[in-house]
Amino acid sequence: MELRHLRYFVAIAEERHFGRAARRLRMTQPPLSRQIQELEAELGFSLFDRARRRVELTPAGVVLLARVRNLLEGLDFAVHEARRASVGEIGRVAVGYISSLAYSGITDLLRAFHERFPKVEIALREMSPQAQLDALKEGLIDVGLVRGSVDDASLASACVKRDPLVVALPAGHALTAHKRLPLELLAREPFVLFPRQRGPAFFDQIMSLCRDAGFTPRIVQEAPHLDILSLVAAGFGVAILPRSIRRAGRRGFVIRPIVGSPRADLFIAWRADDTSPALREFVGFVRSTFVEKGAD
Repeated sequence: MELRHLRYFVAIAEERHFGRAARRLRMTQPPLSRQIQELEAELGFSLFDRARRRVELTPAGVVLLARVRNLLEGLDFAVHEARRASVGEIGRVAVGYISSLAYSGITDLLRAFHERFPKVEIALREMSPQAQLDALKEGLIDVGLVRGSVDDASLASACVKRDPLVVALPAGHALTAHKRLPLELLAREPFVLFPRQRGPAFFDQIMSLCRDAGFTPRIVQEAPHLDILSLVAAGFGVAILPRSIRRAGRRGFVIRPIVGSPRADLFIAWRADDTSPALREFVGFVRSTFVEKGAD
């Protein structure tokens, strides 16, 4: 039994006429009649009562028609959904992101993506940059949003945003008198910084900027990104962070631009051999969205 035989059967049952069904199917009547006869022979029972002028379904044909309609509708829906999945309109994407992005547009980004691709499920995981890269290679997430370049042949990546770096100072600190801070003025300041293993590329960038300014930071406290601001506000030290962190809603600290306007690059990364259409659409959407919005 072939699928086309079932479609022929449904057309005749709905038209109640072999000639009209043949025209609907864009074929001639004799081959259509032969196909139905072959189907009936294979099934072992008649589907149509041909004794009357108008073609009528036999009791067996009535039962089969209801089941076949459901079957064909289900098949058509499956093909439709599969076609949508093939172009990335349906699927699941597990996304890793750094904590600072919680205050830098990721909510608006995901809302806009969901509006455009409502059938794509997004699973979010807040992770350090290094944890994201490890999770990508292990297949635990599909895409990551990290600070700093990605140097791994198994991963593809693209820079999606360049975020200005700023100095976070405790409120009332003497250096807040400066509208823009030369980094060399921080040479004697205690620093609050995240552990290098959480984000080696961004950590090394901060170290390099300070060395270029003639000093090595004196790190007195280590903490995750969002906790850094609390420690700065509490007076433990100063910090160099992306400007987007200003949206964190914390009090007790002041940010100042850095002379020379250094920036931290935000990269999107994914497995180079991942061919998921949903992933492709997500990566393209993120890249185009950040390009349109520009730096924070």
